[in-house]
Amino acid sequence: MDLIDTHAHLDSELFDEDRREAINRCGAVGVTQIINASYDLPSSRRAAALAREDSRVFATVGVHPHDAEGAPADYLAQLASLAGRPEVVALGEMGLDYYRDLSPREIQQRVFREQLALSRDLAMPVVIHNRDAHGDLLEIMRRDGVSPAGGVMHCFSGSWEVARECMKMGFYISLAGPVTFKNAARLQDIARRAPLDRLLVETDAPYLTPEPHRGRRNEPSYVIYVARRVAQLRNLPLEELAAALSANARRLFNLPEPPPKTGSGGQR
Repeated sequence: MDLIDTHAHLDSELFDEDRREAINRCGAVGVTQIINASYDLPSSRRAAALAREDSRVFATVGVHPHDAEGAPADYLAQLASLAGRPEVVALGEMGLDYYRDLSPREIQQRVFREQLALSRDLAMPVVIHNRDAHGDLLEIMRRDGVSPAGGVMHCFSGSWEVARECMKMGFYISLAGPVTFKNAARLQDIARRAPLDRLLVETDAPYLTPEPHRGRRNEPSYVIYVARRVAQLRNLPLEELAAALSANARRLFNLPEPPPKTGSGGQR
């Protein structure tokens, strides 16, 4: 098995007691690499540091819409500096969140557009967060343009029509724990219908824990449950699906082949 968790938050304080053990548990189920996503400048620095320490982990750097209002004036310069590190493979997560509205919408939109512009300048892929903001998000992406390196709609929660529009712009659709829930008919339909070469899987750990561990803290090794459910929905052997998903992730994020299997990972 060779599977990649394309979105986790290992720098969360919820991993402070067992971060290394959580990464090591991935080996038992064939999860070979992890993309650790950021949401503000401090988390971007933490993600890059964690990735620098362990060759199984890679980082994204960016400002989440929840944190847009608190971004300092020089945040783009700081992101650009971090993005130049070899362990950083994308910008994000960035986007719009009209569900919680923790930053004013006009500020969310400005910070999203500024990070999209940076991704175009750097030719880096982007990790997009979108919650209840489908119309505005798609309009900004169409009007401003997206990075030639493409990107991923992280933890996708929209309709098939929204997924199709995103894929037309060169984006991947990433499915997380909710696709395993019994009432997730819309997500499961997308898992069946989306072209295999446009799909990714993730955990969003420590959040959105899949069945059968729902209610517990999520961790990257649990991405196997997401992949298993998608394989069932597509009537594919799990190993075949995992190989395709990993090829997609390596193509998008320009990841190397996984390091040799060890108990504790390797130093960069």
